[in-house]
Amino acid sequence: MNLSLDQIQAFVVTVETGSFSGAGRRLGKAQSSISAAVANLEVDLDNTLFVRSGRYPVLTPEGERLYAEARLILERCEYFRGVAKNLGEGIEARLVLAVDELYPSEWLTDILDRFSKTFPTVELEVLFPLMEDISRLVLEQKVDLGITLSQDDILSALNFHTLRSIPFKVVCAPTHELTRGQVNWEDLKRYRQIVVASCHDNNEKIRFRMAADVWWIQTQSVAIDLLQRNLGWALLPKSAVASALNRGSLVAPALAFDNHDFLVPLDVIWHKDRPLGKATTWLKQAAITFSG
Repeated sequence: MNLSLDQIQAFVVTVETGSFSGAGRRLGKAQSSISAAVANLEVDLDNTLFVRSGRYPVLTPEGERLYAEARLILERCEYFRGVAKNLGEGIEARLVLAVDELYPSEWLTDILDRFSKTFPTVELEVLFPLMEDISRLVLEQKVDLGITLSQDDILSALNFHTLRSIPFKVVCAPTHELTRGQVNWEDLKRYRQIVVASCHDNNEKIRFRMAADVWWIQTQSVAIDLLQRNLGWALLPKSAVASALNRGSLVAPALAFDNHDFLVPLDVIWHKDRPLGKATTWLKQAAITFSG
């Protein structure tokens, strides 16, 4: 079998234009050249692709099935050319982004939507480790770029740019003791706190801990489920608890010491010794522009 891309393209364009002459005009070739290419493809495939008894060629059942596969081949070839072109222009074939789970998903999806349109052939892996785990991954050069909560002791090997702060809210179930009146710091310390944190001992655990009795949970979704069962209170991103607040399954108790949200800053971080490719540089700048 001596298939060629020219034969497959002649077949696909004939179907799309409805005739051999139409395919010839689109491809800038003589009708006889297109007819010959399709005929040779039929010989190579040992299948008849068109019925030619009428004025225009009509796909056979075999032709209909093979047309779908032929289109996929041409699409993958175009993708292959795009990847090769990007590599030649210094665009990465693949990059890894690590994002703190506390980063608002609507910000991330907006950035990634634009990234997909700008770099359609770059393979992207998005990880969701927690807090200082991201710094460690960037330090070990396992990821190209990280978005994490700001850290006072940022490692000297890392570059960073501070982004927009995330609003956090104190939340609990409607039946929790904290909903019975104004809440002060001492009240928060009296009841179990549910903290979303990594499994590693780090400064973030100290930073977010307020109560003596704490449950450490690694995912926001489980933490919210526990809160709705009245198993504690938590300080969580406003975006993460917005739907639960709207439903009334969680409430924000009246705080005596602050009438506003808690603002927690974010950083985008990258390794000083790891040159950023064009796609990673774009992603970093998009995070700064959108979240800055």
